[in-house]
Order: sequence, then structure tokens, then C-alpha cells
Amino acid sequence: MSSNFIYSNRDHKFILNEWLDTEKVLGFDAFRDDYEMDDIDMIMDEALKVAKEVVAPTNIDGDRMGAKLEDGKVTTPPSFHKLYNFMQENGYGNSQYDPNEEGKLPATLHLPISEFFNAANPAFHPYIGLAGGSTNLINTFGREEDKEKFLPKMFSGEWAGTMCLTEPCCGSDVGEITTKAFPTDNPRVYKIKGTKCFITAGDHDLTGNIVHLLLAKCEGAAPGTKGISLFIVPKIWVNDDGSLGEPNDVTTVALEHKMGIKGSATAMLSFGDEGTCRGILLGSPPDEKGKAEGMSQMFVMMNGARQGTGITAMSIAQAAYNYSLQYAQERVQGKSLSNPKGERVRIIDHADIRRMLLFQKSIVEACRAMLMKNAYYLDLTRYSNDPEERKMAMRRIEVNNPLVKAYPSDMVWQTTAEAIQIHGGYGFTEEYPVAQCARDAKILSIWEGTNFIQSLDLVFRKWTLDKGVIFTEWFREIEKSIEDNKDRDGLAREYEIMREAVGAYREIQGFITSILPQNMGKAPLYTTRILHATSMLWGGSLLFEQAAIATNKMQEIGTDHFDYPFYQGKVQTAKYYIRNIVPEVFKTAEVIKDCDTSAIDILEEGL
Repeated sequence: MSSNFIYSNRDHKFILNEWLDTEKVLGFDAFRDDYEMDDIDMIMDEALKVAKEVVAPTNIDGDRMGAKLEDGKVTTPPSFHKLYNFMQENGYGNSQYDPNEEGKLPATLHLPISEFFNAANPAFHPYIGLAGGSTNLINTFGREEDKEKFLPKMFSGEWAGTMCLTEPCCGSDVGEITTKAFPTDNPRVYKIKGTKCFITAGDHDLTGNIVHLLLAKCEGAAPGTKGISLFIVPKIWVNDDGSLGEPNDVTTVALEHKMGIKGSATAMLSFGDEGTCRGILLGSPPDEKGKAEGMSQMFVMMNGARQGTGITAMSIAQAAYNYSLQYAQERVQGKSLSNPKGERVRIIDHADIRRMLLFQKSIVEACRAMLMKNAYYLDLTRYSNDPEERKMAMRRIEVNNPLVKAYPSDMVWQTTAEAIQIHGGYGFTEEYPVAQCARDAKILSIWEGTNFIQSLDLVFRKWTLDKGVIFTEWFREIEKSIEDNKDRDGLAREYEIMREAVGAYREIQGFITSILPQNMGKAPLYTTRILHATSMLWGGSLLFEQAAIATNKMQEIGTDHFDYPFYQGKVQTAKYYIRNIVPEVFKTAEVIKDCDTSAIDILEEGL
């Protein structure tokens, strides 16, 4: 069977043309002169064509050749160079992150394009994607001279960017970093000394310079995250006139030998071995109490990176599903249980294969709905002329952020496992692409703050923001969505399940809130499951909305229409998710109310 890249943009067109209010977004001042609704299909088709014809052919090189460190220099596959140049020259590169770029796409349209490219080669996309976060930090917190010095060449793709948080001594516990920043005669320039590890795209040969956004602590800084500052640390120092100066004492110590995304250079970097590494402080130095601005600044980048992680997870899950669907349609094996004396059948005719396929499809479409709705809110925060609408959208994003990162990146491991299972023994070989999908996907639940940290953020922070009002508003929107679609033909049982899930979730919240004051140690036993339950409830409500639209469309076009199978598939996908996935909310409520503490109570020697 061919392992050529298989992908469709039909669901994306449905979301943009029939579900989200994309017309409203394109009517904002930033886009009304550049785009109309009629442009959407063309934009989606062209991007998918690039993904198939230009990006996907580099995927095998990335996996088999990978990034390499030899004689102190990191190299990427030759095909990555050609691809990088193509993306920069054709508007798919760093310029998409320039807020002043003419013809810039809204996030609602940019997200599916990013999905296509991530699915085609997830190891390549970080070389471009990280430019979004790093340029945004400089643009938001840098002084004019910083912007003039760094942004033009970063937006053009001549220079790349990274974020440097993790250290060998501390992973997600960022407050324990040991990288130091020492003052110089220039109050904005500091000497940097320390080591960072697991730095995605930390070194490579695709650009003339790499601009690291690095967390470090100044002398006298407060302990923990409060004392962290953020610095611009270029690999090669940039002179005042914008020209490149001498190397900035940044050394690549090693590249990680990873199970997946091998074409992405994950580096350990040493700063200041020779005592000459310099960094430019973003914002103000620590105050008299040692409190600094670095973590709040970095979270501006982190939140975008977390959505990007969710996109990558969802795109790999979709790719794996596509491969398994094609295999199931082609592979002939066994006979139907309903006709044991009949001819051998394709495995797609076996009920359990159908179950595994629809499990994958429903998870992917729920995740896509979550991510696309979040992108829509992001456009409202950036471009709406209504202050109240911007405020509302920002409050929704506050709740959505941990969900769109953690749920897709947890579920991609499960859905890709089903894709492998459908392939049988062939799925466990590298000759078929689903093995690489699994290897590439696993890192995503660890990236950008492990998913347990996302669950703590949801329960301990997002539930209580603004005295709980922000989450209450978010929750009421789900309830309203469910009630608005309760009378749709053929969806009565789905409505009942969603209403029951709303009630079960309220029980979860009530119980956790009641035990928190007495025993904080119990809540973390359940926070990951609570995050999943929250995502299932939200994802189910969004698919319920889509099913309502699809039901109306089926009645309108009739069974003979060429698009009828798509809409019928949307309805059945929503039914499967709501009837098979959403009931996990009930189970989670029962488990939490039982308050089992065996994981805490078991002796370490008994583990």
C-alpha cells in the first residue's frame, strides 16, 4: 500500500462556511479589503495542495535522515532547505506572524493551513512555527531598537527564533532554573550563563541566525517564578546597525536522540562557556523585592505554543486515521460473521474495524472543533471593534487554553494506537506510516507544560478566575448551545446524554470544591480526568451543534446529492462521540465521588 500523504479539507470547509461565523471575521477592518467568503475554498485547496506536493515529500527525509550534530554544527536534510525557502517565498513562512503584513490571514483561516502542514511533516513545522511566538514577544515587550534590530529579518525568515525554558535540573518546574544574568555597563545588556535542554529547533542550518528568547535570573531575584526575567539572546550577536557581529558564545552541546520528530533539532544549549554570551533584557529589571516580568511575558508565547501543540496532535491523529481508513478499504481478510460461508471481505466491513475508525474520526473532529472555535475567539480578541465582545472572547480563551493543548495531545496516542491496530501486524512495521505517526505524536503530551500541569491550571486557576465567573460564563455557553439544538430531528437521545453530562459535571465541580479546603492532596488524583471530562463535554456540545446543521442540510439536499454522505457522516460521528465518549463524564463523576485514595495509600515498596 502506498504511504503517500492522504488528507482532505472537506471538514474544514464545512466549519468555515457553515458552522463558524467566518463572515463576521472577514468583515473586520483588518480583512474586509482582502478576503471574501468566496475565497475560503480556494485558500484551503491551495494550502492542501502545498501540503501534499511540497511539504509531505520531505517527511521521509526528516524521519530517516533527521537533524545531525557534527563538528559542532547542526545540519538538517537538504530537502528541508528547499522547503524552508519555498514557504518563506510563498507567504507560508515567518511573514504570516507580522501584524503589519498585507493580506495576513485571520487565525480562523490560518489554523487549518497549519494543520495541513503539520500533518504533512510535523518535524519541519517548528522551524517556522516558533517564529510566531518569539517575534510576538519582541513585538509586545521589546523597545523600538529591539524591534528594528530583530523583527525585519525574523519576519522575512532570514533569522529563526526559539524559546529557552527547560534546564537539566528542572523541567516543568520552571521556578527552579539556574541560568543567571549578570549586569554589564549597559543597563539593558546582561552576561548570560547557564544550560538549556530540550530546545526545539535550538540549532540548525536553515537561517543565518537564531534568536533565542531565554529565561534567566538576575542577581538578587526573588525565588521561584517571581524572579525570572526574559532575554533576547541571539546565536550571533547583532550590531546596532542590524548587521551580524561575532558568535555570541552559544554552544550546541548535543542533540537529543528521539523516538520521533527526528527532523526537528531538539538541542541542549550552553550559554556563556567562555564568559562572553550577552542577552538583551525585555521589559524592566527585577524590582526592589526581586520580582521580575519574565514569566508573565513568556506565557504570552506559551499560550500560543500550547494551541500549536494541540494542532500538531490533531493533525497527526487525522493523518493516522486517513491511513487506517485507506488500509481498511483495501485490505481483504476474513468473512462476515453474518455470512460465514460467503466471500472474504474488506476489513472495513467488520464491525470492530468500523468502531475503531469512528472512534478516531469522532475524536479528531471534536478536537478540530475545539481548536477552530478557540481560533475564532482569538480573532475576536484581536480584531473586533466591540470592547465587550473582545472581553468575552478573551474570557473564553482563558478556559480553553489548557483544554486545546492537553486533550488532543492525550488522545492522539489513543487514536494512533487504533490506527496501528487496524493495520494488524503491518502497523508495527516501519514500512507503513502509522508507526511514524505514533512516534511523532508521543512528545506532544509533554511539550509546553505536561498535561497534568494543564489539568492543575484548569481546576486550581481557571475554575476560580474572577471568583468563578469566567468559568460559569463558559459553562453557560455550553448549556445554551445544547438547549438551542434540543429539537433537532433524530438527535433526541444525544440531547438527553448531553444534558446528563452537564449535570454530572456540576457534581464533579461541587465535590472537588468541597474537598479542596480539607485535603488539597486528593484533588490532583482527579485533575487529569476532570480536564478530559471538561473537554468531552465541550467537544460533545460542539459536535452536537455541527450535527444539527448537518441534519438540516441532509433534509435540504436529499440522499441522491453527492455531498449527502459527508453530512450523514457528520451526524453519525457526533452520535458516536456523544453516545460513546461523553458518557465518560458520568464515570468520572462516580469515580471522584467514591474518593478512592489507593494511589496515595499504597506503600512505595508495593508499587
